[in-house]
Amino acid sequence: MNEEQLRKWRLILGGHQHDGTGINLSGQDLAMDNTLSALYDSNGGGGTGSGKEGGLGPSSPNVNRWLGDIRSFFPSSVVQVMQRDALERLNLTQMLFEKEMLENVEADVHLVATLMTLSRVIPDKTKDTARKVVRKVVDELMRKLSQPMQQAISGSLNRSVRNRRPRHNEINWHSTILKNLKHYQPEYKTIIPEIKIGYGRRRSSLKDVVLCLDQSGSMGTSVVYSGIFGAVMASIPAIKTRMIVFDTAVADLTEELDDPVELLFGVQLGGGTDINSALTYCKQIITRPLDTVLVLITDLYEGGNQNEMRKRAVELTAAGVQVIVLLALNDDGAPSYDHNNAQFLAGLGIPVFACTPDKFPDLMAHALSKQDISIWAAKEDLILRK
Repeated sequence: MNEEQLRKWRLILGGHQHDGTGINLSGQDLAMDNTLSALYDSNGGGGTGSGKEGGLGPSSPNVNRWLGDIRSFFPSSVVQVMQRDALERLNLTQMLFEKEMLENVEADVHLVATLMTLSRVIPDKTKDTARKVVRKVVDELMRKLSQPMQQAISGSLNRSVRNRRPRHNEINWHSTILKNLKHYQPEYKTIIPEIKIGYGRRRSSLKDVVLCLDQSGSMGTSVVYSGIFGAVMASIPAIKTRMIVFDTAVADLTEELDDPVELLFGVQLGGGTDINSALTYCKQIITRPLDTVLVLITDLYEGGNQNEMRKRAVELTAAGVQVIVLLALNDDGAPSYDHNNAQFLAGLGIPVFACTPDKFPDLMAHALSKQDISIWAAKEDLILRK
């Protein structure tokens, strides 16, 4: 083993008397080792057995300095992992209660989920800074996800707009003339159309989408992504989008879809779960079941009336609503979920699986064009839960 490999092992093992590397650190390596030790050499945190206590200490300057150090020594992806570890291992929720700390934190989806969880207890002096952190992440996600979502959905809807039996006031004359040029009659100097192409009946939207989100604590990152996608879909005139969130109560946040940051701060992560009440509300607001896609995002652990919840699912599918259950909408994979409820819903023909954000636009495009989601999910290697 060469010296560079020994150096890396020394940083990993922490330099205790039994690390076996024989390497002494200095300069930047020593400073890096100190930042790692402050977090990972704590009792009960899976340390190396040195018996050290957590080294960040309770004071704001110490935590602030540590945040600056890890940003200097490690790439952004590693910084985000260390921040989450600090919150979990050392219970440093105080990191989110100081303006100076929030300004130094590396913002990501997980941090936004944490801020949503703590939104009711964050001090007033810090709320503006917290909103700026959330805004930064939301803006980045909107830039990344908006175009694929709009393209996928607009494409699927455009293919279903044409009406081959239009009324006179619904005829698309330009498309009809192009389609019938071969039927031009020179002697009459006109076209006799054999096929008429229409715009279809004018109405406020072609499809309705209801996003129904479980806001229990385990669904944090899924709620963030759902809020972003809901805002994008709400900006597409051909879709009428509703945003419903629930725990033991149900809240309709549709009016907040024009501002994803306000929407996310309107979510209160944590608490119980009453899927039956949520589906009951969704059933009440659905007016065009045959043209509605209901996406229920939940781990299916029902804290309310399970039998009634299952009845609501039966009623919705029987009415023609296209119901899809996502166990998660994030990059972390499927969480723990209720297998019995998943199996019951799958038996109704409802696809049940976890979905990553990059796949969601294509999922919605297929759903809105009434394609078989189970076949699509299998092709995309998304495991259906049965």
